[in-house]
Amino acid sequence: MSIFIDDELCTGCGNCVENCVFSGVEIIDNKAIITENCAFCGACLDVCPVNAILIESEEFKGDKIDLSQYRGVWVIAEHYQNIIHPVAFQLLGKGAELAKELEVNLTFVILGADFDDQLDKISLYGPDQIIYIKSPILKHYYSDLYVEALTDLINENKPEIILIGATPTGRDFAPRIAKRLNAGLTADCTGLEIDQNTRNLLQTRPTFGGTLMATILTPNSRPQMATVRPGIFQSPEKMKKNTEIKKIEYNFKEKDLVSKIVKVIDREKSTINLEEAEIIVAGGRGVGSKENFKMIEELAEVLGAELGGSRVTVELNWLDQDRQIGQTGKTVSPKLYIACGISGAIQHLVGMQNSEIIVAINKDRKAPIFKVAHYGIIGDLHEIVPVLIEEIKKIKNEE
Repeated sequence: MSIFIDDELCTGCGNCVENCVFSGVEIIDNKAIITENCAFCGACLDVCPVNAILIESEEFKGDKIDLSQYRGVWVIAEHYQNIIHPVAFQLLGKGAELAKELEVNLTFVILGADFDDQLDKISLYGPDQIIYIKSPILKHYYSDLYVEALTDLINENKPEIILIGATPTGRDFAPRIAKRLNAGLTADCTGLEIDQNTRNLLQTRPTFGGTLMATILTPNSRPQMATVRPGIFQSPEKMKKNTEIKKIEYNFKEKDLVSKIVKVIDREKSTINLEEAEIIVAGGRGVGSKENFKMIEELAEVLGAELGGSRVTVELNWLDQDRQIGQTGKTVSPKLYIACGISGAIQHLVGMQNSEIIVAINKDRKAPIFKVAHYGIIGDLHEIVPVLIEEIKKIKNEE
């Protein structure tokens, strides 16, 4: 990719400099000059009044592939202590939508040692096919074995879309597989849609520190791979379905391992589980202080909810890190999300916008949070929240 400035057209107005967040443009001798900090984001093109800036992308020079050979949507699961990570079932929900649009099958892929008795239960989540790669060694996660087995399987079956959880495990093996397949991989997606004209997967994710949302396509390679953070999509309703089950025995040996798990040490689990909470009460800068957060905590307590907050509340030491919601915290999708004094920056919205019902309390009627809220209360939260607490207590006492 290259960027050019036409000296004859450039007037040195400085619009490009003011709108570049990377300091990628300077004005020298009344002409714009691209610096080494340029990130090719294209912001300067949009504000140049004389169209003096041009970005050129190099044509794809790899081997052309027959895209029509690739069909099907795959969800690759992960597990720990024989328990499948919930994000796998959430991806089955979204995967089913994509497969229906493309009129292809949905496949659930799992690598493990003892999942024979869980396959019927997995089938209730709606996959057309389950591929179970079985080996005693796969009781634990080994990156090199996952990459070897999955790369062979993908090359043989040629799915067009592969969805993986954006967990530490998924983030480990997904890029290694993509590299071997020479495929595109988009990380931490918050939206997945199909372009019906091209069958391309439109992969949306936050970029530039969460200040923008980018939609990414990989039109010249297959499969199209994406990782998705837990809590972005909903798990499907269980249903009876005639699911094809394909079991593949792998004869992995210990000598095949690059590393070996000697001992598994379980950490004490945190009692905070925002990702599975049905109700969350979250506070932002508008709460005002750590002392004031006791009021938000009380509202959460009377509702039987978990307490959460925006990034600034953690930075100000009002809340612990494990209660942060947003791009750099937890992604949640509760039945009810109450946002108190949260303005609604993109970084926070991507972590909670898929909640079933969002209630926002903010005195700024122009706050971005109201654009995603189902119900908005415009006013001072320090006056509104105490009233809510008292009314909820009254209802509980009547019961």
